[in-house]
Amino acid sequence: MGLLQGVAEFLPISSSGHLVLAETYLHLDVEKLKVFDVVLHLGTLTAIIVYFWKDFCGLIKGFLAFLRLYKTAPHIEMYQRLIGYLIIATIPAVIVGLLFGDAIDYLFRNAWYVALFMIMMGEIYILAERFLSKYKIKREIGWKNALIIGLAQAVALAPGISRSGSTIAAGLFQGVSREKAARFSFLMAMPAILGAGMLTFIKEIKAGTLTMEWMPVIVGFIASFGASFATVYFLMRYLKNNSLRPFSYYLFAVGGVIIAYNIIW
Repeated sequence: MGLLQGVAEFLPISSSGHLVLAETYLHLDVEKLKVFDVVLHLGTLTAIIVYFWKDFCGLIKGFLAFLRLYKTAPHIEMYQRLIGYLIIATIPAVIVGLLFGDAIDYLFRNAWYVALFMIMMGEIYILAERFLSKYKIKREIGWKNALIIGLAQAVALAPGISRSGSTIAAGLFQGVSREKAARFSFLMAMPAILGAGMLTFIKEIKAGTLTMEWMPVIVGFIASFGASFATVYFLMRYLKNNSLRPFSYYLFAVGGVIIAYNIIW
């Protein structure tokens, strides 16, 4: 599960969708895995911080400069603007998650919806690549771009819709390069993963169901961290000169297999 989370979280193939499929076909108790899923996501969060350590430190310095606790400089002002864009991009997912998070999880957490959403995402990648190749716009991310990318992240709360894929595609539709869109998408993941994890922990504590076996948790965290770091490293280099189309074909194949399996069995 840790390896699956680490690879699928950043490749545009939907980590939540793959985790739902794994839980379904391995006959795992979903309710008892909520905290474990959070731990896996914390492994990916740690990997993002390590890989983007320079940006992470810049964001911390920019935040401290807001508080007048750090000296302002041109590169610090750049990170202050980035903080603002990340906040704008995070707001839609926070609102949707707080208002409809449980309903979305209840309605769409099954293999049929995961398959349909995967096929839909594959088509979106193809359309986004066509747009980028046709117009070849190389925009910098501004507040309007951040808001639209944030709306895409909110939609990705449904299992089967890739968070990284939907946000990168949203960037491509606005003329942002794959590499810049991927970097912004991964940095967006930090508050998204941390916020979702804290919310789940709070719910489990209030419900009195916060129970964990430490050895599986430790193994899952380490596996998730290692797989996440390797995947981010690969994808950031891959997207410099390659498109999202191979991931579309993968999603078409997986979605088709899931639908066929459920029809036959």
